[in-house]
Amino acid sequence: MTRENFTLSRVRQHDLLLFEAVSGSRSFGTEHEHSDTDLRGVFVAPASFLVGLESVEQVSDKKSDEVYYELGRFVSLLLANNPNIIELLYTPEFLVRHRHPAFEKLRPELFLSKICQQSFGNYAMGQIRKARGLNKKIVNPEPEKRKHLREFCYILHEQGSVPLGKWLERMGFVEEDCAVIRVNHATGMYAVFHLPDGRGIFTKKDEAAIVCSSVPKEVSPLAWMSCNEDAFKAHCRSHREYWQWVSLRNEERYEVNASHGRGYDSKNLMHTLRLLEQAIEIAREGRIILPRPNAEWLKKVKSGVYAYEDLLKIADEKSLEMEEAFLASSLPDTPSRTMAGEVLLEIREDFRP
Repeated sequence: MTRENFTLSRVRQHDLLLFEAVSGSRSFGTEHEHSDTDLRGVFVAPASFLVGLESVEQVSDKKSDEVYYELGRFVSLLLANNPNIIELLYTPEFLVRHRHPAFEKLRPELFLSKICQQSFGNYAMGQIRKARGLNKKIVNPEPEKRKHLREFCYILHEQGSVPLGKWLERMGFVEEDCAVIRVNHATGMYAVFHLPDGRGIFTKKDEAAIVCSSVPKEVSPLAWMSCNEDAFKAHCRSHREYWQWVSLRNEERYEVNASHGRGYDSKNLMHTLRLLEQAIEIAREGRIILPRPNAEWLKKVKSGVYAYEDLLKIADEKSLEMEEAFLASSLPDTPSRTMAGEVLLEIREDFRP
């Protein structure tokens, strides 16, 4: 068996499948009628494959709506107290599609530790940064057509400057009848000439470049042009990133965030608060409750009912509560890698034909 054999359909077969369940919003109780169905699973690679030269950590579809972890990778993530992985151990029974008896050996108490303060807390703070990041794209959309380099070129005039296009119009010139040469030791500066037999200012082959001509030394320039090439490159990058984001974004989620007009991704803020609450539960009770007891309130957060500043204040309060809970927690500092390794080997034994 090679790595290419581990397809989604293959790892779902019961000779490899250890666990499979619906996760995400349906597990939290925050789904709506159009929510995606996210699948997560764990499979056990055959011993014959594991002793070979190849390895496999996970198998997923392109959008990662369906992700299946090889048992070794799954245990490694449990030892790191990865929030998404820890949550799978508390999947509500009605969302479990398959559970091999050996999966029960992966008891949460083997893995929960004070590492959760960092793993859940850092993940939560990352969601806050993502929440604000969307605002830049909502309020600063990029036009479909990228700007031309000429829009970053200005002719020095008196104590200021005028856009190249306006200067050409004022002078009655066209770009093709002009020529430019680069000014030495002056970044982004060009001398401008009116030479009908010149090469023009730009080339159709490359709209991102200025074309320089050979101009006799005795010919005096009509003007001096400044070209902000750094700003043009930054615009090109922003334009590319924006339209890549448009092509990949979840349109329904985008419309929700754009319509509530609060300048943040409300789903990210909902996840921030959920993660902090779960971390507090782990510290105090040694467990996670799924679906979330306050799922209806979390749905309101996701819908954009609350202002960003109000939610940030709640997040700060919960973060402090989390710190205090872990200070008083009886959880171990880290999970036992030895015990986790023993359980890993036991489960692999159970899957031997």
